[in-house]
Amino acid sequence: MNWTQTVFEVIDLRSFSNLWFWIALAVLWSTTSHWVIGVPFDLIQRAAREGGEPFADLQSIVRVNVNRLLYISQQSGLWLTGFMCFVLTGLFLLAFVYHIEFAEALFLLGFPLSLVGLLSINTAMLIRSEGMEPEVLFRRLRRHRTYVQFIGMFSIFVTATYGMYQNLGGAYGF
Repeated sequence: MNWTQTVFEVIDLRSFSNLWFWIALAVLWSTTSHWVIGVPFDLIQRAAREGGEPFADLQSIVRVNVNRLLYISQQSGLWLTGFMCFVLTGLFLLAFVYHIEFAEALFLLGFPLSLVGLLSINTAMLIRSEGMEPEVLFRRLRRHRTYVQFIGMFSIFVTATYGMYQNLGGAYGF
């Protein structure tokens, strides 16, 4: 047995049985739920607790990110939607028609993130229409984070269930 065979036996390169995939999944969802429309959640908590200058900073960052998200969605939203639908459809076909495990893993990461993207644009539109009064802004940002965390928990559950099915299916021929 040569060196490369030993390395490839020790490191499993399949997605759902690879430790790095699960680490990436955990980091992806913890980062996604920490950054609420581009604003770190610790800044939101600090602004709610202290008010004053931290709240002014929060308003500035939220205003910049809301304007940025809405500008991108208005200028190239149709093209981005079409491109994302193309990519997700391609991944779906490669994953569940042609049974390519790497495409399955990418689809299970990408599809929920596309939902988070749509939710972020919706939240940005709501923030722009409702204004940036403290109570309204904090409620909207916390609600957005809760929805993202729910999507993340459901995504992790589905991915873990599907990954266990894939790992058992490969071992037992399901």
